[in-house]
Amino acid sequence: MAHVTVLSLGGSIIVPGAVDVSFISSFAALIRKYLAGSDDSRLIIVTGGGSTARIYQQAYRKIASEVSSYEQDLIGISATRLNAQLMRSVLLDLCPTDIVTDPTADFLFDGRVLIAAGWKPGFSTDKDAVVLAERFGAEQVVNLSNISKVYTADPKVDPAAEPVDHMGWKEFRAMVGDEWEPGKNVPFDPIAAKRASEIGLQVICAGGTDIENTMAILEGRPFIGTTIGPEWE
Repeated sequence: MAHVTVLSLGGSIIVPGAVDVSFISSFAALIRKYLAGSDDSRLIIVTGGGSTARIYQQAYRKIASEVSSYEQDLIGISATRLNAQLMRSVLLDLCPTDIVTDPTADFLFDGRVLIAAGWKPGFSTDKDAVVLAERFGAEQVVNLSNISKVYTADPKVDPAAEPVDHMGWKEFRAMVGDEWEPGKNVPFDPIAAKRASEIGLQVICAGGTDIENTMAILEGRPFIGTTIGPEWE
């Protein structure tokens, strides 16, 4: 049985301002190297929206007389799908399946890599990653973003906030709350965290631009990041 790992790839490192061609190239090389050395492994990559989503959502808020969270989510979802299509095109030989926009739909995972994007309003790509992890029996979601570790509080607000290596779901959920808002800046979406805690999923939060660190995570070696899971309750 294939070993499946889900990578939730934050849009902030795909498109931090403009498309980060250097990062995407390095990330694609990482994927190829990892899979070449592990015959029974497959990867699911879920892409976020990044600055493309934020720019278009901000434009909508400035123009519209009444702002709808539902419409904001639709705009963000469109950005995630653009990023997903770019990632699939780069890894086309490993990913014969079209980008997945509904993780519950009937589709075949018949390559080494599956690329997924935003699904529907009310769900972040983190939640999509959890749904896919549950569906394909992955024990771990690796959440790659522009932060290297989870802190005890928002370090921008609380100067006493400290990075942590391990955290239980109860502690994490108390910190991030239970509600999803489009563009909400948290290490892992609250709705996704709720489901992950219910099914006993492990989530690793790490800095995605550190390619060697991501390889260490995939290979089960020591790494820099925060592990969230039931074993730390």
